[in-house]
Amino acid sequence: MTTISTEPVRHRRRALAAMFIGLVLTVVALAVVYVDHAGANILARHIREGYPSYSDDQIDSAARMYLIYLTALGALGVVAWTTTIWATVKGKRWVRMVAPAILALAASVALFNVFVEDTSGDTGLPPLLSWIGVGPCLPGLAACVLLWRSPSRRSLR
Repeated sequence: MTTISTEPVRHRRRALAAMFIGLVLTVVALAVVYVDHAGANILARHIREGYPSYSDDQIDSAARMYLIYLTALGALGVVAWTTTIWATVKGKRWVRMVAPAILALAASVALFNVFVEDTSGDTGLPPLLSWIGVGPCLPGLAACVLLWRSPSRRSLR
């Protein structure tokens, strides 16, 4: 495999810092979902408001399905972050192409979760749980910019 040879070390370090922040935000977003499920259960309350005729069992079932969905997204996010971090540390050239593709997919899913409406006419997820999923995309954008920054003239000497 080819490695990145002209990229300044400081840009790569900053990109890695952004990636680690994104990884932490992904884990925090996933933890918030579980803390909510164990405590206030904003998700179940949101479902109940949209579907007042649902029984408690139906609401619990819908909340569990969202929990599974959000857990799968979080797990995919952790895999994407760790793979991107590994590739950056190893200096893999392909990371500059793959990272923006992952960002585009992640941002699309995050925005889908924010804006999608279910059959009740309300958003599928409560705002807290949907917007917290957008958070990891911001350091992802920073990491992509830093990976693509052109090397300075000094670093090529």
